[in-house]
Amino acid sequence: MTAAERSDADLLRAHAAGDAFAFEELVRRHRDRLWAVALRTTRDRDEAADALQDALISAYKAAGSFRGDSAVTTWLHRIVVNACLDRMRRRQTRATVQLPEEGPHEPADSRDRVAERDTRMVVEEALGQLPAEQRAAIVLVDVEGWSVAETAVMLGVPEGTVKSRCARGRARLAVM
Repeated sequence: MTAAERSDADLLRAHAAGDAFAFEELVRRHRDRLWAVALRTTRDRDEAADALQDALISAYKAAGSFRGDSAVTTWLHRIVVNACLDRMRRRQTRATVQLPEEGPHEPADSRDRVAERDTRMVVEEALGQLPAEQRAAIVLVDVEGWSVAETAVMLGVPEGTVKSRCARGRARLAVM
């Protein structure tokens, strides 16, 4: 059976047992969504990249302790969100200036990129004004489409806490 045919749980067990390519396949399968969560949570490409790297190193090392209480993808997302929140807490102590996401030599696109960028900037600015815990819950539930139950597992909090964080965050976003 090839790595692509194996389940996430099988790959994680194989990695823990010493398979040199199993973890690489897990990362390949989930990297895009993990990156999106990291980027939307931190709102900073460099911080997201560092947080994702920290998270994947943690997951690599902790694979043997995975109990199987949740899906592997849920476990990975939880590690990524926690790494993002940790980096954001540390970053609050030093001043930073966010650089523009796009440069002067971007490829041409027929969509209304200006309107899309304006909307994205408004949403990102509004999300940035939320407390980190509310932002993480809203990004996972409303932006990434995870269920409240899955988000609760990823954040390590009760479902009611996720619901209240989302409700409070949405209320604050509506005002903004």
